[in-house]
Amino acid sequence: MFKNFSLKQKFTVLLLIILVVGLSLSGLILSSLLRQNATNEVASKALALIDTMSSVRQYTVTQITPELSDKLQTKFLPQTVAGYSAREVFDILRQKPEYRDFFYKEATLNPTNLRDKADSFESTVVNRFRNEKDLKQLSGFRSTPGGDIFYIARPLPVSKTTCLECHGKPENAPKTMIDQYGTANGFGWQMNEIVAAQIIAIPASKVLAQASQSSFLIVGLVSAIFVVVILLVNFFLNTQVVRPLKHITRIAEEVSTGHMEAEFEQLSNDEIGKLARAFKRMQLSLQMAMKRIKRTHGNTEF
Repeated sequence: MFKNFSLKQKFTVLLLIILVVGLSLSGLILSSLLRQNATNEVASKALALIDTMSSVRQYTVTQITPELSDKLQTKFLPQTVAGYSAREVFDILRQKPEYRDFFYKEATLNPTNLRDKADSFESTVVNRFRNEKDLKQLSGFRSTPGGDIFYIARPLPVSKTTCLECHGKPENAPKTMIDQYGTANGFGWQMNEIVAAQIIAIPASKVLAQASQSSFLIVGLVSAIFVVVILLVNFFLNTQVVRPLKHITRIAEEVSTGHMEAEFEQLSNDEIGKLARAFKRMQLSLQMAMKRIKRTHGNTEF
């Protein structure tokens, strides 16, 4: 069937095949690159949030807790707990639209407040930080009942001796804290021990949606450009190749039927023009041959 197509149709089909194959390959590569770019962008924002929460923790431990430590003897104040402050600040931050989809947790193996208890996946992350001392960061995708999420985590060690006042031995902890949380959890921590991981999470759909939106935009733009290119190539092919060839074919057919007055016009100096010039030489040779034949055979009609 392809051999029955005109030259214009063959070029159009060829360009369409190139378009489909090119868009398929470039789409796959582009999708992967944009997904990685979107992941890096989210990770960068997540790391900035972790650094912010670490600053809140530092502020709480160095400036808030010392000022309120005396009041802990009569009333437990969660505002003196660095993790509580970080969580509260992050909840306020999440009220802004650009941070609404982010979630923060200080996943702890042995927390005082069970709200911070690490699940099985988070426990694996914390234990990796405990076992691999040089590991400073983890990130990736994980599956949850609510859907896949992208997470980034950093280790959280016991870096201040003041932390051990509440999480060392139960008898050294403020009585008001014991009255509220009991002595079953959150004790026995050691200095410099990694007891938790700061984890920022965001639904994977948000990451992938950003990449998909960019992919569709770029692929759509490339497709539009390629369609314009096909139209321009077809226009050029029709005006510079197809029409001149049709003209040469029509003149050749007239010459073949004996109309020697038909003229092969050379409209360009490219291959089409050279073809017209060759046909013109052939026409002149044919005319000379016909004249010789007539001179040889007299006035015989052919």
